[in-house]
Amino acid sequence: MDLESIFPRLQEIIAQWLSSFLPGWLAELLVILMVVLAIVLMMVVVVMVLTLLERKILGRLQDRIGPNRVGPYGVIQPVADTLKLLFKEDIVPEKADKLLHLLAPIIIVVPALMVWAVMPFGKKLVAADLNIAVLYVIALGSVTSIAILMAGWGSGNKYSLLGGFRAVAQLFSYEVPMGLAVLSVVMAAGSMSLQSIVKAQSPLPFAFVQPIAFLIYFICGVAEVNRSPFDLPEAESEIIAGYHIEYTGVKFAMFFLAEYINTFAVSAMVVTLFLGGWKGPILPSYVWFFIKVAIVVYVFFWLRASFPRLRIDQLLNFAWKFLVPLGMVNLLVTGIVVKLNVPVWLTVPAYWAGNFVIGVIALYLLTRFTPKKTPVSLR
Repeated sequence: MDLESIFPRLQEIIAQWLSSFLPGWLAELLVILMVVLAIVLMMVVVVMVLTLLERKILGRLQDRIGPNRVGPYGVIQPVADTLKLLFKEDIVPEKADKLLHLLAPIIIVVPALMVWAVMPFGKKLVAADLNIAVLYVIALGSVTSIAILMAGWGSGNKYSLLGGFRAVAQLFSYEVPMGLAVLSVVMAAGSMSLQSIVKAQSPLPFAFVQPIAFLIYFICGVAEVNRSPFDLPEAESEIIAGYHIEYTGVKFAMFFLAEYINTFAVSAMVVTLFLGGWKGPILPSYVWFFIKVAIVVYVFFWLRASFPRLRIDQLLNFAWKFLVPLGMVNLLVTGIVVKLNVPVWLTVPAYWAGNFVIGVIALYLLTRFTPKKTPVSLR
């Protein structure tokens, strides 16, 4: 019996056992809480592994060693960092809004964890296969903006407020082209269920069928999780640490936790929407899922080691003046192909032709209207 069969069967056995001496609704609630606890523990372990891998990978890419003091080859460094954050003093500024200052880190973590309830880890490994899973994920992603603004405003610090405004402007700007890219996938698959979208990626993943939507979603995903080169909300050379400058100890750890969980979630969404999800030969489906997610996460780390930070005007102009029109045109092409009821054997060539024309026009406009030199102000 493989892992995909064990988990549903184990959940059923536990539910039956609890129902033998508890009311049905209470037994069902306890089973749900156990699934939630399992997801939370898994995400905590994933974040600890990601922090170590990122520091090691960045060290290698930048000709450094990385963590190597705590444990063999530095593998216990995440445990040391976690203990350090847990035992640090929780300092609340005198002029801060105490309620907002407390709620912001909680609100930013909860949606990051709730996303995993609909994420298909394997062919049968999904906590809740909602038929509106895509809409559910997009809605939870929007809650992050509220938490960041609460943190910036509630801290009573002008740098945190500027960081919060920057972050909200960035998130709102890149949610629009991201939504257009996701809508193209939903139209092509004919469903908002993530499991159905994975199954619809046959014979080719959507990354090859709709490369324009794939690039738009990936770029917007990098911006949504504040990763380099889109880490403007935390530009230490300009606004110190941004919206979480006044947070210490466990509260800061929650922001840190949410950022890495969101990075892992965006990578999982890229895999699910565009790279065939859990599909793959020979190996179990959940193994393929995590292999693909690991590759996408590595690209996130690679970008951080390779590209400088953009200016805020460059970041916003790129979203509204390039990605949004590109996403709308791509959505138009997708709608035409779907509406014309193109035969199955012609669907992929039709998408390729549309994406090729869009890509050529986009590259021409990008090279034609991008300034060759960036003006520098001496004031």
